[in-house]
Amino acid sequence: MARKAGKAADKAAEESGLTPQKARNAVRVAKVIVPAALPVLAPLAVRAAGVARDAYDHYQARRIGVGIEQLAEYGGRGGGLLARIAGAATGLDELRRSPKTGEDDAAFAERSQATLEQLAASVRAAERMPATRRKAAHKAVAAELDHIESQLLHRLGI
Repeated sequence: MARKAGKAADKAAEESGLTPQKARNAVRVAKVIVPAALPVLAPLAVRAAGVARDAYDHYQARRIGVGIEQLAEYGGRGGGLLARIAGAATGLDELRRSPKTGEDDAAFAERSQATLEQLAASVRAAERMPATRRKAAHKAVAAELDHIESQLLHRLGI
């Protein structure tokens, strides 16, 4: 039975034009060409890897909403939340500097700034938690951040 299968495989190989001699010749040619091509292909491979990494970094920066130069600041699993917290802090600064800011808005900005600092600390602490606890902590932080951002946008008149 195995003999028949072997003969069938040999016949199929011959019909496809691949013979043992042709296979040996192809291996010999590859042994000569591949080492000669490495000096040419290595810089291309390095350049391609660099381009791929740059494209991935730009994707990551766009995904969390920061510039490529700030990507390192917002790394890790909570990077997106930390970027949102930084954005909300910037919005609170703008609210404080606005000429239309009243005492109520200033008090909101102070309370919210303290809350944002606590949220940032929570996100950083959650980085070292097991996945289920980290996800729960991130979900709670995101909910609180949603509330602060909606109030901030309302107070800024947006």
